[in-house]
Formats: sequence, C-alpha cells, structure tokens
Amino acid sequence: MGAMSDQSDSPLDLLWQEYGTIFRDFDDLSLARWMAQTLGQFKGRVWRYSHPLIGAYRLAAIQGHDRQIWLKRLVSSPHGYTEATCCRAPLLPLLTRDILETGLICQHCSGTAIEFADLPAELQAPLKQWAEEYAPVHAVAHWEDNRRKPIGNYDRAFEQAAVASEKLLGRFGRELVPKLLELYPTVVWEDQDECLEVRPEDIPL
Repeated sequence: MGAMSDQSDSPLDLLWQEYGTIFRDFDDLSLARWMAQTLGQFKGRVWRYSHPLIGAYRLAAIQGHDRQIWLKRLVSSPHGYTEATCCRAPLLPLLTRDILETGLICQHCSGTAIEFADLPAELQAPLKQWAEEYAPVHAVAHWEDNRRKPIGNYDRAFEQAAVASEKLLGRFGRELVPKLLELYPTVVWEDQDECLEVRPEDIPL
C-alpha cells in the first residue's frame, strides 16, 4: 500500500483526489516548506497509516513527486532524514504485512525504499517471524471454494481470522515497528487489513 494513485477511479480514491486539490494550488516553494515542516513534526514517532496527518502528507507527496519538489532543493530536509535511493526524497518508510516481498515502501514514490534483505539481521528475524505468522491468517480471506467447503462454516473461519489479524497487527504496531526508530527518524505502519475487513479502529495499541 503506497501513496494514493491519481489514476484510480474508485469512489474512495476520487474523494481523496478531491481532498488533494489544495496541494495542487500550492506553488513549489510553499509545497516544499509544508512537506519539510510536516516531516519535522513526524520525527521521533511511529505513525499509523490511517492517521489524518499521514493521509494529508501522502496527498502532498503525490504532488511533490509529480513536480519533483525534492530534486529542486528548494528547502533542506529536516535533520535526521536521509535521502531515499528510489526517488531522492527524504526517507519516510511504510511497513506493511507484505514486508518480506516489498521491503519498506517509500511514501513519496510508492517504490521499495529499503529491501527487506538490507535491514539489520536483528530486525529481520522478528519481522520475518511475524510476517510468516500473519500470512496464513490473511490467506483465509482469499480461500477458494475447494478450501472453504471442507471447513463447513467459512464465515466462522473468516471471523476467527479477522480476530487473529487484529491481535497480530496490534503487536506489529506496538512491539515491532517501534524498533525501526533506531534506524529512521519516523516510521509509518499499515494498521488495517481490508481483505479481512479489519479497520484501524479495530486495532487498539
């Protein structure tokens, strides 16, 4: 899950595109200043992907990436932020349930900012264990009929998977993601599983 796409025609994405029109009206310097100041406010904390301020920043990041704001060097990055190799914007990483495949996702260009294999070994081990525990839970949402029928009551299996997802995502955000603050000034984590109908409000920390 990366920044919202300007190309999607889903009702939700169209609504977010409407929200994002405010940043289209910013000139380059105003946009650069807003993004730099907001990154400074992010520093030192773990943020839910669903947080309204993160949502606003993602909208600004779409405009910033399209207009190559960070390449223009209009402002300095806040102290502590390194340059992402994928797009040269300040590194703002997102951790998702697919971390083994996607690594840490850049919130500016939606590409892989850090490959999982490039994380320190002491972080790889617990994240890998968590992801491998989460994968079969998430997979319940995608079972085909030949897998559902032997279960008998798929709705019950789905509900059990959703409850397990809530617990695992809570542990992810509470115990694992904060460890990355040793490497990065701030980290964003995916606090939902739309396939299992798990919403951010279902995951208390």
